[in-house]
Amino acid sequence: MKAKKPAARNSVPPMTLALLLVVLLGLFSFLPRVSGNIRLAAAFWGATGALLVLWLLLRRRVAQAGRKLSYEFVPHAAHWVQPLMQGFVYFYWAMYWPKVFEFIPLIIAQLIFAYALDMLVCWWRRDEWILGFGPFPIILSTNLFLWFRDDWFLLQFLMVATGVLGKEFIKWKRDGRLTHIFNPSALSLFIFSIGLILTRSSDISWGEWIATTFATPNHIYLLIFLVGLVVQGLFSVTLVTLSATATLFLLGLSYTHATGVYNFVDSNIPPAVFLGLHLLVTDPATSPRTTLGKIIFGFLYGAGVFILYPIEAWLGIPRFYDKLLCVPLLNLSVRALDRFSRALAARFRAPAWLVWRSPRQANAFHMTVWVALFVVMMTTGFLAKGNDHPGGRTDFWQSACREGRRNGCREWVRLLTTTCAGQDPASCVVLGHLQQEGRLVPLDPLRAGKSFGLACDLGLDAGCASLAAFVKADGQAVFSRACDGGDGVSCFMLGWQIVTGTVAAEPARAAALFERSCAAGWARGCGSLAEFYVHGQGVPVDLARAMECYEKACNGGDAPSCANAAVMYQRGMGVAPDETIAAQRIERACKLGLRSACQAARNPEVQ
Repeated sequence: MKAKKPAARNSVPPMTLALLLVVLLGLFSFLPRVSGNIRLAAAFWGATGALLVLWLLLRRRVAQAGRKLSYEFVPHAAHWVQPLMQGFVYFYWAMYWPKVFEFIPLIIAQLIFAYALDMLVCWWRRDEWILGFGPFPIILSTNLFLWFRDDWFLLQFLMVATGVLGKEFIKWKRDGRLTHIFNPSALSLFIFSIGLILTRSSDISWGEWIATTFATPNHIYLLIFLVGLVVQGLFSVTLVTLSATATLFLLGLSYTHATGVYNFVDSNIPPAVFLGLHLLVTDPATSPRTTLGKIIFGFLYGAGVFILYPIEAWLGIPRFYDKLLCVPLLNLSVRALDRFSRALAARFRAPAWLVWRSPRQANAFHMTVWVALFVVMMTTGFLAKGNDHPGGRTDFWQSACREGRRNGCREWVRLLTTTCAGQDPASCVVLGHLQQEGRLVPLDPLRAGKSFGLACDLGLDAGCASLAAFVKADGQAVFSRACDGGDGVSCFMLGWQIVTGTVAAEPARAAALFERSCAAGWARGCGSLAEFYVHGQGVPVDLARAMECYEKACNGGDAPSCANAAVMYQRGMGVAPDETIAAQRIERACKLGLRSACQAARNPEVQ
């Protein structure tokens, strides 16, 4: 006698399997990273609690109706090939931005949440659930474009839930078959992007960091291209990527020819947009199936991204949303595009030599054209980015500003701000002068002084000279007012000008300024105050107090203070000698970027 099919499939009872996933998700709250942040832990408790309530309601519903639930393992190729390719992207990206590795446990947690929610919602509506790799591309695609910071991670679970529920509930009939309308990850990214834009709270996500760091890897375009070829070869979606890229290629060349500048500023196609062309807009289930439909679909995506980028800049919106806002709207057009394509094909029959004998042959031709276009873009420098691209250099935009080219001044200032924050002292000096003049940016003497100060800290003599000239003019009053208002940086900078002799030498006043800077939470102020207590400048010698200040500065991220604290632990100055703690402080100083500390950590006998 043959065994029943459901029993053969379900060695683990369906409700038990769902409960195991819910419990597993709850166990993630005990991870040190999660348990150490009450808001992150609360997000996990909330997600686990919501799933548990749904499980209890489903259990009751099933028992009352006398239903028998089941699941079947069906590994669709599209669901396991895509995450495999996405995995290569994650790994390569993480080599340049290690925070990706730190986020892996939270990605796994989202996968567990997605599986549990998917099966519970499915069993709520019908008896059989398909077990496969479906949640993998949803989660990995979502996280390639938008993460929420730990304090707001509950929104990440809600974003995942939106994608899962959208796939289950928002459907239509297409070619006689019921299927989901929207790309699940694109739908959730669209909804939450709109929410962040309307509430002006983009900073609670890592969205801008993701887009920026994605441009860091040296050969990111080539990697995405090679990964995309696998997906295109298996699922015949080449024409969408080809059409979208060709649109961006032609629009980019036309825009630069007409304006003399670049639409995407420091690249012709940003790497994050290039990724979207391959992994976000090419879902076979939610893109057109006809040749002309795919061409129009790709064209609309490329044109939409190209137009959205300057609109976002004009509205003051972070410019990483451009690739996320088009896809759901385009998903709504796929039936109309396919109808139009078929109607046109019926009315105007193509010559026999243009008709391919099989879709596979057609896709092979499309892939050949796509490879040729990519080679052209690579060899001509069209896919250069950052400093390798003319728009990635401040001198290009300075010239554009001087010559009155489109958005030249705005982009020059924006690039100066970015490069100054990225530790380029020359940009800080130029930016400081612009802030002091108030011509291209709002007049802001305090910001100007801080820009000069950062350039000086980075070792540029012109920065120190500019800071000294600023202080001798009216900068001392500017810093004093800000210091009185609780700005620790201003207190420190004014105190440091006393130390360097730009302002009259008053050690007691400098010590008081460093005291206020430290109290306001500025780590370098604590480190400088510690130096004063060690040497008795403006205050009595007090090694115990100096040690306290060094520790506070070290905890605040000041590498030299960590190294100085290590020396005091080694010599027993103000504290009992402790080689173990000294080694820990040296290691922290090294991690904070102090090279001498790294050398000391490698060769402790040389100290």
